[in-house]
Amino acid sequence: MSLHVLKHPLAAHVMTHLRDKTTRPATFRTLAYQIGQLLAIEATRDLATKEKPIETPLEPFTGQVLARSLVIVPILRAGLGMMQPFLDLFPDVSVGYVGLERDHETAVARSYYCKLPPLAGTRVLVVDPMLATGGSAANALSVVKEAGAKELSFVCIVSSPEGVETVQSAHPDVPIFTAAHDRGLNDRKYILPGLGDFGDRLYGT
Repeated sequence: MSLHVLKHPLAAHVMTHLRDKTTRPATFRTLAYQIGQLLAIEATRDLATKEKPIETPLEPFTGQVLARSLVIVPILRAGLGMMQPFLDLFPDVSVGYVGLERDHETAVARSYYCKLPPLAGTRVLVVDPMLATGGSAANALSVVKEAGAKELSFVCIVSSPEGVETVQSAHPDVPIFTAAHDRGLNDRKYILPGLGDFGDRLYGT
């Protein structure tokens, strides 16, 4: 498994404002969209392509188009905040959903919903903004593998060493793409320095 940390000046700029506790929900949503776009591009650099002959206004040309469909699987609810950039960027994308809720006392993820499109022959990206303990991510990746996914990645905005280790242990074949790799978890299993509860900040709850 490999960990890919987004390296771009704009990503650093956006992450600073996402972390800022004074950033209001409307601005937070815009920033989340922007970092989602950067992550979507970074996580799909290796997408397979195939040749397509076309006619330009001047002459024939053989270009490249995407060779397979893309499936985005947000982990509910916070993962929904990362979905739109993928829908806007990619012409042939399906969406599945995995509902996992973390118990704030035990930090253990509980499954409450799953709806997936056909996954055979697709590239699957499981998305969740915060990779904290890694329990939800590992569970969601297991779910999509059991549903037939063969080629998949995990994409998050902030990761912790503990979360990366959990995913690596459970799914060593799955690369992780993140905009920031923070120092660790506090005693409540929140990422430090982190940015707080992503879902609450996204939706103003």
